[in-house]
Amino acid sequence: MRYLKLTTLPVLLGLVIFLGCPKKQVVKPVEPTPVPEETTAVVPQETTVVETRPALVLERIFFDFDKSDIREDAAATLRRNADMLKLYPEVKVIIEGHCCEIGTAEYNMALGERRAKSARDYLVMLGISPDRLSTVSYGEERPLDPKVLEKNRRCEFVIMK
Repeated sequence: MRYLKLTTLPVLLGLVIFLGCPKKQVVKPVEPTPVPEETTAVVPQETTVVETRPALVLERIFFDFDKSDIREDAAATLRRNADMLKLYPEVKVIIEGHCCEIGTAEYNMALGERRAKSARDYLVMLGISPDRLSTVSYGEERPLDPKVLEKNRRCEFVIMK
């Protein structure tokens, strides 16, 4: 019996060892499934350009008594006005000629027209298209200041869009 116990014990131990331990399983590497890339369409957005032009302001010019010649200070003002008009090529301007109350109404209407045309010609010489400029004379009808005659000898620039 002892012999049986001695032989049974190793057999049982062997069975437990071989049958009791699971076999190592060979794990096959899993290939990752391709994840579809999210494609986003690039849509160009409209860009808004903000204009940074200065405000369109045209200055008046003044004339000497009974004259339609462009004075030196008026020439500088007309150069600034021309620079502004070049920034706004879509704008048209009416040049108004004015006079003081000295002289007849007919004479002042003609003098106002000569003043407006002198300003127009000077602007054209500075590169402004003549199609953008028109003239009108108001003579002595629209004084800027009835008490200060020098202020009435002028040209005004009216912006038309």
